[in-house]
Amino acid sequence: MFELAVLTLSSLAAGFVNSIAGGGGLVQLPILLWMFPAAPPATLFGTNKAAMVWGTAWAAGSYTRHVRLPWHAIVPAIVAALMGGASGARLASAIPPDALRAILPVMLAAVLAFTLLQEDLGRVHAPLKSRRTETLLAVLIAAGLGCYDGFFGPGTGSFFIFLFVRVLGYDFLHAVASAKILNTATNLAALAAFAASGNVWWQYMIPMAAANVLGSAAGTRMALARGTGFIRAVFLLVVAALILKTGYDAYGG
Repeated sequence: MFELAVLTLSSLAAGFVNSIAGGGGLVQLPILLWMFPAAPPATLFGTNKAAMVWGTAWAAGSYTRHVRLPWHAIVPAIVAALMGGASGARLASAIPPDALRAILPVMLAAVLAFTLLQEDLGRVHAPLKSRRTETLLAVLIAAGLGCYDGFFGPGTGSFFIFLFVRVLGYDFLHAVASAKILNTATNLAALAAFAASGNVWWQYMIPMAAANVLGSAAGTRMALARGTGFIRAVFLLVVAALILKTGYDAYGG
């Protein structure tokens, strides 16, 4: 019961954070790793996906009801995200992600610095590309980050948001709405791969998933009410926390 209570509370917090700016794994995965240090990492990653996908899907549905999205780009990007997520999950069992673990904090630091230096970045929704180019770039972003999410995962939602803001010219509200849809696709693809290999603890999924949805609903409502400036501030906090966590994992642990 103690394990279940801790995991449920962490899933609630993870859903809240993830629905606003990504980075929910920053909350939930360390708890799983702390509570089950002898468990196979793939099983913990699979269990994390089994809980997080529900809150991410809930946030995606909530955002789509309130934000007008470019479906001409999003729909093909969903397909690319599914394919990338499945490919990445297969790579996770074959290739040690040590090199990626080492460069991840550097990549996140670049994202943080660029966002801080560009004070107007993501404050106004002004798509930069033609429909065809926007679609192509969205597909490439979704395929690449889908593979990354299935293979390794930390910060996927935050990378989605940053690239949609920087490359496509979205504001943070449209970027996070798009990111939740595509992150749902990558999570589903990765979860299917983990489940097929028996790397999900289903007994924990229902309470964790329910808590994740509750946290996601609260976070989405707050993001929609407070708008782009609030999402940008939470995004910066999440990226800073990810830098500290991934930097410690890579160099201090």
